Amino acid sequence: MMIDDVRKEIDRLDHQIVRQIARRQELAGKIAKIKISNGLPVHDEERTKEVLEAVFYRAVEHRIDPVSVQKIFETLILMSEERQRECSGDGNLP
Repeated sequence: MMIDDVRKEIDRLDHQIVRQIARRQELAGKIAKIKISNGLPVHDEERTKEVLEAVFYRAVEHRIDPVSVQKIFETLILMSEERQRECSGDGNLP
């Protein structure tokens, strides 16, 4: 296999990852609607801990650096919380 072939496969995976992040953001908008309806805060410390713990162990299972994976998910969680804040600031919830 040539390097360009491997890079093309990485490019395809990157595209899938971005699509999945976009889907995660859509779901964050739905979560915002539920939280607003129930008077819940955007940040949920317990849920954050659950997610970070789960991805840590999944990373270990897949033999990739769990701390780096947690950092990626910390960013994803921050993006989701920002999306929720945007939704609560406007009347156009998804």
